Amino acid sequence: MTEDSKGAILQRDGKRYAVVTRIPAGIVTPEDLEKIAGVGRKYHVPILKITSGQRIALVGLEPDDVQKVIGELGPLAKPETVPCVKFVQACLGTDMCRFGNQDSIGLARAADDRFKDQIFPAKIKIGVSGCSRCCGESHTRDIGIMGTNKGWTVFFGGNGGTRPRFGDLIARNLSAAEALDCAQRLGEYYRSHAKPHERTARFMERIGYDTLKSELLTLLPYVAVEKVR
Repeated sequence: MTEDSKGAILQRDGKRYAVVTRIPAGIVTPEDLEKIAGVGRKYHVPILKITSGQRIALVGLEPDDVQKVIGELGPLAKPETVPCVKFVQACLGTDMCRFGNQDSIGLARAADDRFKDQIFPAKIKIGVSGCSRCCGESHTRDIGIMGTNKGWTVFFGGNGGTRPRFGDLIARNLSAAEALDCAQRLGEYYRSHAKPHERTARFMERIGYDTLKSELLTLLPYVAVEKVR
């Protein structure tokens, strides 16, 4: 990337760029949508795509327009220049879904705030689901949090890419505060022990669950490791 395109994604043609919005939990306001639409019209953006991470990508930007678009979108398009939490996605949870056991939107927003501006060895994706139907894709995210009628379940090391992996089950029946703390501590451990560019799935395959258990999980009072595995 050139300095002019810092924070944008170079496209397949090697000439144009995409800017991806920041939308915690996939919740937008009418004002957000109006701003994105206005920017799209002003800069003649050929494609606006809703991504799998519940964000909106403005695709096909000319290099000279990238920083203008980022500037006009403001907080909606904070540039990603280092490995970080790419997104926190969430299902509808108890706000709107009759199957929801836990408030996935509220927890996703809290997780986004907790992880905001943190740097990691590689990108991290977080999925929060309000029930075991897992519409937030919690099993296949780097950090997955799933609600049950007894509390929150936490997974770590999931991936959906070319080498898919279900995350390791870390803890069950946690409160929202415990689930967030567990996610934070997993992130800190990963940041301290992973190799550069090593995603959490490959990290867990390398170190193994027993290492994570002995070096981290046994230190967390709310994780009953003997009941997890």
